[in-house]
Amino acid sequence: MRSRMTAAATLPKDAADAALAGRVWRPEHGGPAVVAIRAGGVFDISATAPTMRDLAETTDPAHLVRTAEGERVAALDEILANTPDAGRDATKPWLLAPVDLQAVKAAGVTFARSLLERVIEEQAKGSPAKADAIRASVETQLGGDLRRLKPGSPQALELKKTLIAAGAWSQYLEVGIGEDAEIFTKAQPMSAVGHGMEAGLHPRSTWNNPEPEVALLVSSAGRIVGATLGNDVNLRDFEGRSALLLSKAKDNNASATLGPLIRFFDGDFTLDSVRRMDIALTVEGPEGFTLSGKSSMSEIARDPADLVSEMIGKTHQYPDGAILYLGTMFAPIEDRDAPGLGFTHKTGDIVMISAPGLGALVNRMVTADKAAPWTFGVADLMRHLARRGLLR
Repeated sequence: MRSRMTAAATLPKDAADAALAGRVWRPEHGGPAVVAIRAGGVFDISATAPTMRDLAETTDPAHLVRTAEGERVAALDEILANTPDAGRDATKPWLLAPVDLQAVKAAGVTFARSLLERVIEEQAKGSPAKADAIRASVETQLGGDLRRLKPGSPQALELKKTLIAAGAWSQYLEVGIGEDAEIFTKAQPMSAVGHGMEAGLHPRSTWNNPEPEVALLVSSAGRIVGATLGNDVNLRDFEGRSALLLSKAKDNNASATLGPLIRFFDGDFTLDSVRRMDIALTVEGPEGFTLSGKSSMSEIARDPADLVSEMIGKTHQYPDGAILYLGTMFAPIEDRDAPGLGFTHKTGDIVMISAPGLGALVNRMVTADKAAPWTFGVADLMRHLARRGLLR
C-alpha cells in the first residue's frame, strides 16, 4: 500500500487546476486542522475555516481554498506516507477523512445492476451459495433493461403492479424503481476514516463487498459544493437476512471511508463533471487474488441532485450539512474461494477506488474490532478548537 500513498498516486489528474481541501491531524495541537492542498504543500487554513463544515457553508469554498492565508504544515508526500501500514509516527501529521461535523448519509439501490444484487441478497437470505440460481431467476422475472426505466415514472409503476401480481415484488425494487429513494444514515459525524487508513468489516460477516461511490458534500442550505470518493462497505449476509439489520450491515467501526480530499466545485469542476464520471475499483488480496471493476455515473437511475433533494429539505434539516454517498452499480459476483460462493473480503485486502477528477482512495480491510477505535468525537473537536482560539 505504501507505493500508493504518494501525491502522484493520490491526487486528481488535473490537480494543478483543482480546489482541494482536506483534514490533517496535527500532533502539536492535539487535533485536526482543515487544510488546503497547493503547489507549495499542505496549508492549515483553520483560521479562516475552523471546520470543514464552516468551509462548506461559505459562498465560494473553492476561492477560499485557493486564497486563504495559512501555515504550511508539510509536503503532501510526507503526510501521505505517515500511515498505520508504514508504522505511523505519532509526532508527525497524517491525513484524516475530509469531513467533520457533517451527517454521513448514503443513497441505496441507485443503479440497475446493484438493484438486481440487492433482490438476490434478499431472496438468498444471506447465503452466497444460493446466489447464482436466484440471479438467473430474478433476471427472468424482471426482463428488459432496467437502466432505461426512470424511478417513479408511469412505466416503473406499471412494472411494479405487474411484479406484485406475479408475487415477485421486493423492498429493494420499491426503492429502486418506486417513487421514493432510499436515503439512510451510514455513520455518525466524525466517525469516517480516510485515505490510507484501515477499513472495518464486522467480524461475523462471511459475505461482504466494497461499494465504490462518489460522495457529495452538501451545505446546510442543500447546496452541493463539492465531491469526494467513498467506500460504503457492505455486509451482504447481514442485510440479506433482514433489511432491519441495515444498521449492522452498514454502520460498524471504520466502515465508512471517504477521501482522499474534497474537490470543491468551480468553473471547471461541477456537478455535471460528477454525472459523467467513471469510478474504478481494484481489490488486491493477500493470497494474490485480484478483482477490478468500473461504475459509471452516467448509468445512475436517480440524478444526484434529486437524491440530495430527497435527503435535505423541508422534512429533513442538517444544520452542519451532510456528505451523501450516491450509490454504486458495482456488486462483485466473481468466485474467490470456491465455485458458487462469489466474492467476499479477506483481512488484508487492499481496496483502491479512483476517478481521474477525484484522485484515489486506498484502504486496507480488517475486522471492525481490530481497526483503530473511534475516540475523537464532536466534544473533543470543540475543546480542541477552543484551545487553538478558533471558536467564534
